Amino acid sequence: MLGLAARGFDRVEALWESARLRRAVALLLASGYLAALLVIELSQRGWIPAPLRLRSAHGHYLAVELALYLLLGYEVVGLVLGIAQSVSNAAGKQFEIFSLILLRHSFEEFGNLGEPIVWEQARGPVVRMLSNGFGALLIFVVLGFYYAAQRHRPFAGPDRDRASFVAAKKAVALVLLAVFGWLAVRAALLERGGFFEDFYTVLVLADVLIVFLSLRYSSAYHVVFRNSALAVATVLLRVALAAPPFYDAALGVAAAGFALALTLASNRLGPVLESRAGRGGEAPPRAGRAA
Repeated sequence: MLGLAARGFDRVEALWESARLRRAVALLLASGYLAALLVIELSQRGWIPAPLRLRSAHGHYLAVELALYLLLGYEVVGLVLGIAQSVSNAAGKQFEIFSLILLRHSFEEFGNLGEPIVWEQARGPVVRMLSNGFGALLIFVVLGFYYAAQRHRPFAGPDRDRASFVAAKKAVALVLLAVFGWLAVRAALLERGGFFEDFYTVLVLADVLIVFLSLRYSSAYHVVFRNSALAVATVLLRVALAAPPFYDAALGVAAAGFALALTLASNRLGPVLESRAGRGGEAPPRAGRAA
């Protein structure tokens, strides 16, 4: 079963990483953006009825918000596919997506201003935009240090165990892709919010599952601690998505800082803990020798 799931995952990954699909996605984003601008302009002139989604917002900035929503969907698929490669890189991808969500929140504030922009009405939204923008920027900076600090150590067990673990993660990724598709269709048909909140909830559950799966192949304390702590960072991101303005950006930056501190501590102390655990299995010293 795992082998079948791994082969199916490899086909999906090869398709997703192909240059042809990237061009198609870029064309879709540009076309969707231009189409949204056209619909907004025509609806504002009263030439066509405004779709339900457009009635609650004002201004052409909503087209940017919709385009970013599509871009986030594309990035989420990349996140799911990255789970099979590296737990730490997949965690970094979650921070990337959250930073883009903060930028989308900034454009949502733009969309709520209306046109023309009146400064007396814009003060509160502008402050929230600055909070989201600087929060996204700080996460971007912290992520640069986070990726630079990564030290991917080779799998300590047999090659067969490594292949089995990777296949298990690919199976989890396929399930996540199916859940993502179902949530996206539901959000599109029902025109309801909360899509990313729901998906991050599923990510938290998947991260915990991967922690449990990793115990079958390695019970080393520092590995279990690192994977579990990265799952905690995902929980913080999920809480940030539900938090009010200012708190959401602060929680996102704090979670990114936590992941960076965890990586630095793991790099410095992981080998020490690993060698300490290895010495725990040595034979006791002979009589007459110093312990």
